[in-house]
Amino acid sequence: MGMRIVLILSIFLLIVGCKAKQYDVSVPPKGYSSNTTLKIAYATGALKIIETDFPIPEDIMEHKDVTYKTIDSLDLKLDLYHSKDIKKDAPLIIFIHGGAWKKGNKHDYLAYLISYAKKGYITATIQYRLTDVAKYPAQLHDVEDAVRWLKTNADQYHINPEKVAMVGGSAGGHLAMMNAYSNTPQDVDKNGKSAAVQAIVNFYGPSNLTDETAIKAASVQYLIGKSYEEAPELYKNASPLFLVSKNVPPTITFQGTLDELVPYEQSDILHATLQKAGAISYYHKLKGWPHTMDASVKVNAYCQYHMDAFFEKYIPIN
Repeated sequence: MGMRIVLILSIFLLIVGCKAKQYDVSVPPKGYSSNTTLKIAYATGALKIIETDFPIPEDIMEHKDVTYKTIDSLDLKLDLYHSKDIKKDAPLIIFIHGGAWKKGNKHDYLAYLISYAKKGYITATIQYRLTDVAKYPAQLHDVEDAVRWLKTNADQYHINPEKVAMVGGSAGGHLAMMNAYSNTPQDVDKNGKSAAVQAIVNFYGPSNLTDETAIKAASVQYLIGKSYEEAPELYKNASPLFLVSKNVPPTITFQGTLDELVPYEQSDILHATLQKAGAISYYHKLKGWPHTMDASVKVNAYCQYHMDAFFEKYIPIN
């Protein structure tokens, strides 16, 4: 009988101990020594990935495939999400998907969209013209028009148009920065609406299309429609780095050191340039993590923890 009690107590203490060892989401999760070891971890199931496609929770309202713009007979659409029991207007967070400007889907950010809708925000994800349809700056113009449309229709979707943040990953991060850094509240359309935002979250977005890695990338050349030698000014004009000033919105950047698509040095330089200009910049460089690192459950939790604090400071719900 005594041994049985000891066994039960041991199991209890083991369970309690396991709970106590749960990782701290405020601390960067341990990364990998190389992309090879990371791929092995993924293949063996040691690296847990977030769910990206799941039913919309019953307490969340979805506005699916709302057309915000029609151009050249193409309907560009967006999706919106918010709590069904929302009582007052709330800040808006706009998500811009990645995919090297040539692919990707507005549905890609569903995990974030639902998470932040549950936290009390209005969330939106937008479609933009891909590079097989139109070359830059068509993509930026689409993002700008989506922001203006959302502000114009703010009353219909419980949006506070004075509190808007933008989140983008990879190519989406680039477009988010371009929109945030090139639009001011004074740049308004015929309806008096601007594409300016109050905060930006940049996930591993390329900030300098004139560096050696970028000008040699087929995706960048396809975005611009010309080689760097043919049109260096177009590459510079499409680079957020050269738009930095003390007046750009507060920026938080997440970047992995194993990123093989966007060198982490780009984010190093972006952060340093923002700081030198007197702009507000937060930088989270995660050692041993790759491009699209926030697909990891642990990295995603870490990023959301710091995004929560960022949003609470710059687009507070109350």
